[in-house]
Amino acid sequence: MGDDREALLNRNNNRFKRCVSHAQDELQSFRSYLRWMFVDQSNVWRACLSWSMFIVFAILVPAISHFVFACATCDGNHRRPYDSVVQLSLSSVATVSFVCLSWFVRKFGLRRFLFFDKLYYESETVRREYTAQLNRSLKILSIFVLPCFVAESVYKIWWYASGVAQVPFLGNIYVSDTVACMLELCSWLYRTTLFFLVCVLFRLICYLQILRLQDFAIVFQVESDVGSMLSEHLRIRRHLTIISHRFRGFILWSLILVTGSQFAMLLITTKSGTATNYLHIFRVGELVLCSITLVTGLLILLRSATKITHKAQAVACLASKWHVCATLESFDATEGDSPTAQVSNDRGFHVTTDVESDDDLVNDEDDELADTKMVPSYAYNTISFQKRQALVTYFENNRAGITIYGFTLDRTTLHTIFMVEFSLILWLLGKTINGIS
Repeated sequence: MGDDREALLNRNNNRFKRCVSHAQDELQSFRSYLRWMFVDQSNVWRACLSWSMFIVFAILVPAISHFVFACATCDGNHRRPYDSVVQLSLSSVATVSFVCLSWFVRKFGLRRFLFFDKLYYESETVRREYTAQLNRSLKILSIFVLPCFVAESVYKIWWYASGVAQVPFLGNIYVSDTVACMLELCSWLYRTTLFFLVCVLFRLICYLQILRLQDFAIVFQVESDVGSMLSEHLRIRRHLTIISHRFRGFILWSLILVTGSQFAMLLITTKSGTATNYLHIFRVGELVLCSITLVTGLLILLRSATKITHKAQAVACLASKWHVCATLESFDATEGDSPTAQVSNDRGFHVTTDVESDDDLVNDEDDELADTKMVPSYAYNTISFQKRQALVTYFENNRAGITIYGFTLDRTTLHTIFMVEFSLILWLLGKTINGIS
């Protein structure tokens, strides 16, 4: 705790000297990854190559795969009745991801987009943890993408290998099937990785704000003035507003496209005559894999947004507790005794209970800023009651968080979205199942 306090109080003495982006900075490996993904648009040649790869793998290959390799004359196991909704779903989210990522990097630059140009204002702990999280982001991306890619590869290889005599081909049957299979796998990997990449980047940026909020919570345990606390919170709130404005279009379109694709999949699989003819593992396997991929990416976005919103709103609870501790301590210092609190030698308060202990509580990382422990307060020496009350009132009426066009993405919003979509699913199931019966 002592190291954290020293880092917070002397953060301006330890700054990143590398504020200008260059080839050998912290983002070197990340830039290499973007070049391999063909989304690096740092110059005209790379921008043309990036858009060419996008048109090939996100539009042309899926279109050729659907219209040429639909294989209407194949046997039951090799028909792909759900290929249209799968290709449209993956291509639509990939298009939104590519356009948003290209706009982010082209307008802000990778360093500014990831807030590395602002890290020299932060403490050493925040800088170290955020850089480590950046290095882990590619591993997290691989964890989400690779298992799905392995499953997709097994399905595609089986489809082409077992249906070699039925699938349309040009020239040599084995060469054409191999090339077609590789192109389809590359297209699937490209589109899926694009979507997960933007989701993981959003998670990374939200993680920085969580680190800053955790670092900001230390000001309630050290001697600080209201002006510096207010200035720091305004800076955090401004960054959350910037993140909301940058990602609101991507989050909203992802929510619309993923929800629409899931309803389309549900409608196709439950409509009259389909459930008995097409519900087979060989035909719905790719549909299920696409659904899992899209829903997982959407959950990454929503969980990251609600988590940072919950952390930001927990600051008001922490400030209220700090205000209470300072008021009780000040009262005890002036009156000589306090009937409701016991003051220790280190000016902290202790709460005792016979019902449960800290070991009995569930370890929830979302409640780090709003635990039940009373914080030691030093505020009454330098901060008046009116200033503390004004600061608490400000926190209560200026709750920060991730917003989408004015709507805060918190747990209440998620519950509303869930109930609306659940109601639509039940209505759709009622219409289709009645049609089958």
